[in-house]
Amino acid sequence: MDIDTRGPRFGAVVTTVVLAIALITGGVWLLVWQTLAFALGAAGGVARSPYGWLFRKAVRPRLGPPTEFEAPEPPRFAQAVGLAFAVVGLIGWTAGPQWLGSAATACALAAAFLNAAFGYCLGCEMYLVVRRVTVRAK
Repeated sequence: MDIDTRGPRFGAVVTTVVLAIALITGGVWLLVWQTLAFALGAAGGVARSPYGWLFRKAVRPRLGPPTEFEAPEPPRFAQAVGLAFAVVGLIGWTAGPQWLGSAATACALAAAFLNAAFGYCLGCEMYLVVRRVTVRAK
């Protein structure tokens, strides 16, 4: 079942804010929270993530009906990519080196910002490339 495109974009806005604050303040607990949010989005789909729940309960009722839909798999894959970067960020910030934590967090922030500001989901595009490559390999 396809999903409302505004939901993942809303999640990207919240993710951008959380990661920016984490990066500026060195807030490991914010990165822990974002890692959990990514994990839930990767495991259950973006609609099951905390930001998807917030969108569904607080934002979507105030908007008109959706006019654009997308398949849930690309945003779910994007959540898994974000999860990988967040985990690397946590490892860097807690076990070192600190630059690794900052760099991984900044990469996740950049990808979230692209989606939030321009509607360009880098992880979704990666999903399509992976699909093309794996289909050709069969």
